[in-house]
Amino acid sequence: MRQAVSTPHAPQAIGPYSQAVRIGDLLFLSGQIPLDPETGALVEGDIAAQTRRVFQNLGAILEAAGASFANVARTTVYLADMADFAAMNEVYATVFESPAPARSTVQAAGLPKNARVEIDVIASLA
Repeated sequence: MRQAVSTPHAPQAIGPYSQAVRIGDLLFLSGQIPLDPETGALVEGDIAAQTRRVFQNLGAILEAAGASFANVARTTVYLADMADFAAMNEVYATVFESPAPARSTVQAAGLPKNARVEIDVIASLA
C-alpha cells in the first residue's frame, strides 16, 4: 500500500504526483527541481546554486519521512546540459558519504520550468 509523504519545506507538487511515496521499507522521492518552497520560483544562479537547492528540497522530504541522505540507495540526475556535469558533481559529492548511492546521470531535452537540474532518489527505511 502506498503512503504519501509530504512537507511544506519542499516545493508542492506541480502536477498529479506526490513529493514522495513510501511502500514498505522503500521510499521513492519524485524528481526535485531548484524551486524555492516559499515562493515557488526557480532559484537564481548557476548550476551549483540550483543543485544545492535541489538537495535542500530532497533533504526536507527525506526528513519528513524519518530518513536522511544516508538512507539513499539510488539517484537519477537529469541535466539540461552535460557541460554542467562537473559543477553539479562537485555539489553532489558534498551530500553523500562513502559509499555513495548508485547513480545514473542523463541529459534531458528539457526540464520543468526550464530548470538546469532535476534529481530523484530511492531510499531504504530498513
